Amino acid sequence: QVRLVESGGGLVQSGESLRLSCAASGSILSIHTMGWYRQAPGKQRDLVATITSGGITNYADSVKGRFTISRDNSKKLVYLQMNSLKPEDTAVYYCLLSYSTGFGYWGQGTQVTVSS
Repeated sequence: QVRLVESGGGLVQSGESLRLSCAASGSILSIHTMGWYRQAPGKQRDLVATITSGGITNYADSVKGRFTISRDNSKKLVYLQMNSLKPEDTAVYYCLLSYSTGFGYWGQGTQVTVSS
């Protein structure tokens, strides 16, 4: 069983930074994609950024240039460095591990609140 645990969320002011971490445990196949998604109240869960096991990254247009996804495969950790945060970045941020088959695992989420 794979388990994902997010951490690093909190309350910050507009323009500040946060770094989220996602720790994975369990039996994980070597070829997979890790991603960060977010869900604001009353809205759908949207992609923020993904990174493949080979290090290829993808970002939502709304966070390009401000957020950076990275991973440490040896420690089974994925990070999301968030700079220049805006109030519209306020959401619960979720970590996802997914395989090419479409099967995946979600973490429990971590709250990020950005005040103006």
